[in-house]
Amino acid sequence: MSVAVWIVIVLALFGANLPFLNQRLFAVIPLRNAGSKKSFWLRLLELLVCYFLLGGLAYLFEVSIGNVFPQGWEFFAISACLFIVFAFPGFVYQYLRRQ
Repeated sequence: MSVAVWIVIVLALFGANLPFLNQRLFAVIPLRNAGSKKSFWLRLLELLVCYFLLGGLAYLFEVSIGNVFPQGWEFFAISACLFIVFAFPGFVYQYLRRQ
């Protein structure tokens, strides 16, 4: 079980920083203009999609272990805030560092 937890944490760190570390959509799909940068709103949308994909993966790990615990809104609020905190290094790299 601890291996699955560490896999989810490492993937959360990677997935939270993915929108800020490249100029492609989901690091795969290039944008229309070769020199254009992703907008902040597109990065937030990509961050939200990564959050839900990672949540689905974590749920699959939990199902494979055998005991699925019910979660209320508090769990999702805390996990979303933690995901945003994980995204801070990528945000700093993209927007706050000196060019």
